[in-house]
Amino acid sequence: MYNAEKRTITTERLTLRPFELSDADRVCEFCNNYNIYKSTLTLPYPYPLESAISWIRTHEDNFNNNESYEFAITDKYTNELYGAIGLTNNKIHRNGELGYWIGEEYWGNGFATEAAKAVIEFAFSEKHYHKVYARYFASNPGSGRVMEKCGMVKEGLLLQHIYKENKFEDLIYYGIVNTEV
Repeated sequence: MYNAEKRTITTERLTLRPFELSDADRVCEFCNNYNIYKSTLTLPYPYPLESAISWIRTHEDNFNNNESYEFAITDKYTNELYGAIGLTNNKIHRNGELGYWIGEEYWGNGFATEAAKAVIEFAFSEKHYHKVYARYFASNPGSGRVMEKCGMVKEGLLLQHIYKENKFEDLIYYGIVNTEV
């Protein structure tokens, strides 16, 4: 459920909330992890604290300008940070890209799926998107399973599209269309 005043989304176990500068140390700790780095498109490695701070500082303007929506994935009761989820906004085409990462110590708990379902619902019901899409490296099939659990369908494969870690990676695209509009 979305709370526009607080800019939060609540689910059964999670609160998706705006990041705060006080989250920067934990973001840095999570992202300074090779296993997260190797399955993301844009995270640097090593990941300095300054990157977390500057990234968090962009969120409010991006949200207010309807350019993108970034949420901290946190425990609904303890506020413990588990990861991040974001959604771009392509206003002309009424769609956006979903992206997420979870701190490695929290993998396998369903947090990415629960958060992604909530953000897709936010995109459709609050922002009136026609479509949400996401992509993942073929070497990270767990991310594809998250997308499938959210009702997304495979739309395509870009062969050897990304060069990372001295090799080419296939990029797999998934999407979901809002059938309620």
